[in-house]
Amino acid sequence: MTESSHSSSISALPEGCISEILSLTSPRDACRAATISKTFNSAADSDAVWERFLPPDYRDVIATAVPPVIFESKKQLYHRLSDSYILLDRGNLGFKLDKESGRKCYLVGARDLSIIWSNDTRYWVWGNVPESRFEEVATLREVWWLDIYGKLSSVMLSPNTTYATHLVFRIDRDSSELSVPAKTILDFGGIRTETINVFLQQPGILTGRGAPVRAPAPAPAPAARNDGWMDIKLGEFYYNDGDEGEVGMGFQEHDNYARKQGLIVEGIEIRPK
Repeated sequence: MTESSHSSSISALPEGCISEILSLTSPRDACRAATISKTFNSAADSDAVWERFLPPDYRDVIATAVPPVIFESKKQLYHRLSDSYILLDRGNLGFKLDKESGRKCYLVGARDLSIIWSNDTRYWVWGNVPESRFEEVATLREVWWLDIYGKLSSVMLSPNTTYATHLVFRIDRDSSELSVPAKTILDFGGIRTETINVFLQQPGILTGRGAPVRAPAPAPAPAARNDGWMDIKLGEFYYNDGDEGEVGMGFQEHDNYARKQGLIVEGIEIRPK
């Protein structure tokens, strides 16, 4: 049987059967299948297929969205949730779907983080940054200790998934003392994992006897994101179906007592690895 006749024989199946088959694949596969024939296109766009790609509790999640999420089909809803974060509850928690897998991602906004001295305007100020998803971000005026910590209930996550957590931030052009070694923290399941010698900013150029020499790149190092922010990995964990408790995520720098400034914190992200 030729490839074209094989394709034609599959297209002869009832649309409901094709929808059931496509719902067992992936969002990418469903979009590719839509190009095979009109029958496949109709099946691949059906709510029956895209309902399976959405998390089981998606109705409960979007019910708390601010502003409300408007959609005309489950496929449209999936793409809306995977294209960018929507805000939940009081607007301090971002939610989206990983475009490839449909697994849940969260961004805990700065207002829902525990940031030492963040309520004292001598040290931190709260305000709007046009590039941020949240109404407020935390901007560091000056501190000698950096201590940022956040939590998220594990039952909100997609089961049987390895997650990585990241501090999402920017650095002002007037920053100082942010290129010093710090520590990240990940608490889950009664186990604390710490990573030392983490840097928010690359150390500067070291001057030797000859030409300037750049300091070796630290690991892990901050990474540029597509949304205009930076992030640094705090840790990773595996969430089993049925695990309960909270995931704790932190960034600390307590050893260098120099005056630090110029850090802008948007939040902490939890996303599938």
